Amino acid sequence: MTITTLSSREFNQDASGAKKAARNGPVFITDRGRPAHVLLTIEEFQKMAGGSISIIDLLAMPGIEDVEFEPAQAGKLYRPADFS
Repeated sequence: MTITTLSSREFNQDASGAKKAARNGPVFITDRGRPAHVLLTIEEFQKMAGGSISIIDLLAMPGIEDVEFEPAQAGKLYRPADFS
C-alpha cells in the first residue's frame, strides 16, 4: 500500500491523478501543510466501514423470523379530494 500526499492545490489541478493514486492506497490532501482529507476507493472505505449490508441481507439473517415487529399506523396520510 502506497500513501500519497497532495496539497489542496495539487488535488484541484489533477483530481484524476489523485483518483489513480487512490487505487494504490490512501491519498492525504493537505490544507496549509496539515492533513485535512483522505481519498479512498469505495472498496477500501467499505472494508473500513465494515462492508455494505443491504436491508435485504439483514432481513435474510437466520433467526430474524423470531423478532416481533408491529409497526405503528402512519395515521391519515391523505384527505378526500374536493371535486366541487
